[in-house]
Amino acid sequence: KVAADFAVGNEPDVIQYFTDANASDVLAANKFVSIEEIRKVYPDYAKDTFDSDLLAAANPDGVERAVPTTRYWEGLFCNKDLFDKYCLELPTDWEKMESAINTFKENGIIPIAVSLNNVPNYWIEFLMLSAAGPENYETVPESAPKDWCKGLAMFKTLREMGAFPVDTDTIDKDFAGELFKNKQAAMQLEGSWSAAGIPDQVNTVVTAFPIIPGGKAPAGSIIGGISSGFYITKKAWDDPDKRDAAVKFVMAHTNKDAVATYWGGNGQAAAMVDPLDDMTPLEISGLNYSNAATSISAPTDARISQEAYNILVAGIVDISTGARTPEDLLNEVLQVNAK
Repeated sequence: KVAADFAVGNEPDVIQYFTDANASDVLAANKFVSIEEIRKVYPDYAKDTFDSDLLAAANPDGVERAVPTTRYWEGLFCNKDLFDKYCLELPTDWEKMESAINTFKENGIIPIAVSLNNVPNYWIEFLMLSAAGPENYETVPESAPKDWCKGLAMFKTLREMGAFPVDTDTIDKDFAGELFKNKQAAMQLEGSWSAAGIPDQVNTVVTAFPIIPGGKAPAGSIIGGISSGFYITKKAWDDPDKRDAAVKFVMAHTNKDAVATYWGGNGQAAAMVDPLDDMTPLEISGLNYSNAATSISAPTDARISQEAYNILVAGIVDISTGARTPEDLLNEVLQVNAK
């Protein structure tokens, strides 16, 4: 609907919208004003926002148009009380991950809560990043890279280890989430936005994803970034009666006080904010996790078309069962993306 409104000249004065490839249809209309142009008239525009975050929020063409409020991250959530119960160390390396999977499986605990048929997205990202390293992970090739294939092949390895729920092919993301929240599962890959919905804020921690055997990523490589920000449209900018109001609106929503409200302890703030006094142990764990990141890479759907990404997600069950090879799936994905 947003793209349709822009196409027919019905765009708003200001909009908080995607910054990555998900915004391609709207960006194609060329109706947003760049931050550079706005600052020629309003030099204090987005003054509280970190320069690095403005750069991270740049559109795929490299132009900075959006002013973000928060960064998100994805990480490995662990029910630490279950790890403690079975005298297990947190899975900070792959050996510890395998030990945890085997021990939990032996004791009737699902090692990893995930729906492979619904939202295997976070596992796709971390396995490919772990195998390829940030640079190769962030490059969109023409054909299936060996490192990407190696990462996706871990789905089959993990399935054969018994790491996933027995009904991972039929349950949905919400059901998988409940398994983790109810302590029926020990681990779950999720985003920062989900932290507030976890009942046990004391015994849940976030840790870096362990690098798979032979993986090229340095320890502490994470998935994250900025997916949205405030834009001013040319329609408002070119209207003398609307320009000043539009600029003041965005500045009111992106100054450090407003950013602190948007942030609320989840993810990372895009401006310098003070830590909240009432942050829970889980929120503090997430903040420490993201602050310790050695590299932050945006997920694959920020770089390839939605059609191509949907094919990738839909093929994971077959990868995990061995019905299809990672190379075959990735070649189809990249061919569709190249259209």
